[in-house]
Amino acid sequence: MPASPSTARAINDRLALRLLQQEGPLTAGRLKQLTGLSRPTVADLVERLTASGLVTVVGESGEQRRGPNARVYGIVADRAHLAALDVRTEGVSVVVSDLVGRVLAEASVPIGEGTGTGPAVEQAVALVERVAKEAGSLGAAPPRELVRGWGRLHTVGIGAPGLIDPATGELRNSTGLPAWHRRLVAVLQERLPEARVLVENETNLAALAEQREGVARDRDTFVLLWLGHGTGAAVVLDGALRRGASGGTGEIGFLPVPGTTSLPSATDCGGGFHSLVGSAAIAELAARHGVRARPEGYEPHAAALVRQALETSGTPAADGFLDVLADRLAIGAASVSAVLDPGCVVLGGEVGQAGGTVLAARVERRLARISPLPTEVRASPLGGGAVLRGALLTARDGAQDELFAPPSSR
Repeated sequence: MPASPSTARAINDRLALRLLQQEGPLTAGRLKQLTGLSRPTVADLVERLTASGLVTVVGESGEQRRGPNARVYGIVADRAHLAALDVRTEGVSVVVSDLVGRVLAEASVPIGEGTGTGPAVEQAVALVERVAKEAGSLGAAPPRELVRGWGRLHTVGIGAPGLIDPATGELRNSTGLPAWHRRLVAVLQERLPEARVLVENETNLAALAEQREGVARDRDTFVLLWLGHGTGAAVVLDGALRRGASGGTGEIGFLPVPGTTSLPSATDCGGGFHSLVGSAAIAELAARHGVRARPEGYEPHAAALVRQALETSGTPAADGFLDVLADRLAIGAASVSAVLDPGCVVLGGEVGQAGGTVLAARVERRLARISPLPTEVRASPLGGGAVLRGALLTARDGAQDELFAPPSSR
């Protein structure tokens, strides 16, 4: 059945908005070319979107033609502000952007291991308040009024370690993770009653960023191996992120592997894949081979060690360390390849980025020897920043889904 006039208008409006998001400001003529719609239809949708405050004239085209220049239309980026948080065991990073993803302000704060739940939450919330204020997302309201909502913050995306309940979307109480993680999510929801707060596993967000803006843009199916302070994986099959029945897809740190002295348990990944490629395990391996380095900022020690080994490649110490590390990573890559046959494994996180194409190539060669399935191994260009980028993409998608919807469905 043909769409009703109202449905057709809604479809055309969303199509135009998506094109403006992807392509940037466009003339009505260019919108006509890209959408295939008639000139009167494009004129009507531009008028509707302008009246709704979603689109505005941002300039004039420089086309060489007779008559006045055509108006150029763009999304009103300041219509809503978005916040993204990367919540880790050792601290929090925050970025605030406009509706089209332009970063307005960002900052990080370390949170000590012995910090109590209350003080840790207050440090994180204070950081969000400060970054939002710098971005202009907060007005001149006194602090007491901030608990009722922070200005133009429309959607907040949060990336955190641990399991996300697929039924409720809530961060589950995971053994070994700080209690302040779950409390922070609850407090932000309390202080942002008018905003959407979206929570996702950090590795899943990293995979989203790699899929949309990173090394996996040409892949509908791939697995991301997260290599940072901890270890994890994210699975993308046929373009969709797979979370599993309990949200635990990718808990590869618990994968039993040879070369360890014990088996992991339900509450401890000791003896699992984490015992081979977690930051502490890599640091121990580097020490045995005589590779030494100091980490930069808050990066995992392992990232600095891998970078140092690559800088001194050709020496017995560096090559021996990289060879054993590649062997270990190939075990995890072979395991996911045998079960999922993704065709591509991305080495993500700070360690994957530090290893670059050299470490990825070493792993790929070893993987080819132990797996019958052809699997390409790529290095992440985004590294640890992929979590924050993925959280921002999630927030932007959520905000646009609501703001770009027809008025009757909001």
